[in-house]
Amino acid sequence: MGKISLTGDRPTGKLHLGHYVGSLMNRLSLQNDKTFDEIYIMIADSQGLTDNFDNPKKVRDNIIQVTLDYLSIGLDPDRVTICVQSALPALTELTFYYMNLVTVPRLERNPTVKNEIQLRGFNDGEGGLPVGFFTYPISQAADITAFDANVVPVGEDQKPMLEQCREIVHKFNTIYGETLVEPQIMLPKDKNATRLKGIDGKEKMSKSLNNAIYLSEPADSLKTKVMSMYTDENHINVSDPGKVEGNVVFNFLDVFSEDRHFDEYLKDYKNLDEMKEHYRKGGLGDVKCKKFLLAILEEKISKFRDERKKWEDNLSDVYDILYEGTKKAKEKTYATCERVKKAMKMDYFADKKIMIDEWRSYIVEKG
Repeated sequence: MGKISLTGDRPTGKLHLGHYVGSLMNRLSLQNDKTFDEIYIMIADSQGLTDNFDNPKKVRDNIIQVTLDYLSIGLDPDRVTICVQSALPALTELTFYYMNLVTVPRLERNPTVKNEIQLRGFNDGEGGLPVGFFTYPISQAADITAFDANVVPVGEDQKPMLEQCREIVHKFNTIYGETLVEPQIMLPKDKNATRLKGIDGKEKMSKSLNNAIYLSEPADSLKTKVMSMYTDENHINVSDPGKVEGNVVFNFLDVFSEDRHFDEYLKDYKNLDEMKEHYRKGGLGDVKCKKFLLAILEEKISKFRDERKKWEDNLSDVYDILYEGTKKAKEKTYATCERVKKAMKMDYFADKKIMIDEWRSYIVEKG
């Protein structure tokens, strides 16, 4: 079996720079190095419904938004397969089988699940925790294994999900024989990119926290967001020494700045290390730092905007990309599900003669 990659995103809103540095950059790298035989990118609309079950239109509307984000950053439909989760019935069937391999206490210990439950307030009030959301790790394991993915490029916050997937694979293969492929996680190479902070200083950039910069962010709102970024609350005057650690502006500069940017936008310094040293000593204001970051981000995001506009003007082509990609993915996942059912001795109608012989032997044995 060749190298196969699977990643995805929930279509609950446009994608932001946290998605870009946490996973999308790795997807572009996989696409461009040409060492992978198959690259699948799934729009996880079914999983998007787990906490939006009362607003399916939100999920439906954002399928096109996420697809446009993929295309705008340079994902090539001739080299990657973009598909829609809900149109792949094998995923639901696999999820059902895998549920028997995971206990409730194990799901409750999953750090990602616990964090997301707290973030969404599911333990508060009368509503309670939806079972669909609680079993999210099992559904994700079904997604990964259905495509025979052996590499999954994700952000560091998804490590517990991959660990749980590997546990499911190991348990299934132990019980039913070697059937499923055990995936490996692919984290961003740049440690600074493992988690891009929200503009408010919170550890996670998130749509729900309203602290994100989107891949399609308009120029005016990009400026507003950058100029409002959290820096160092004790850096009140320009002359004051400042902290780089925990400073959102420098978190972004760590990820996005290159030496060439200083020659183009801030000739006072040769590189980021010099800039940081000056900020720590005092004498470098936050406004100057933010304007520098704004120039860098506008350079990058403006390219995304331009590419996105081209696809927005050709929505029929976008529809065809999703249709053909989902058709291919449906065949792939169906084959895996049939293999799983065979391993579980549930392929009752694969061969009539074999089935009758088995029944006859059982009847004779039991009298």
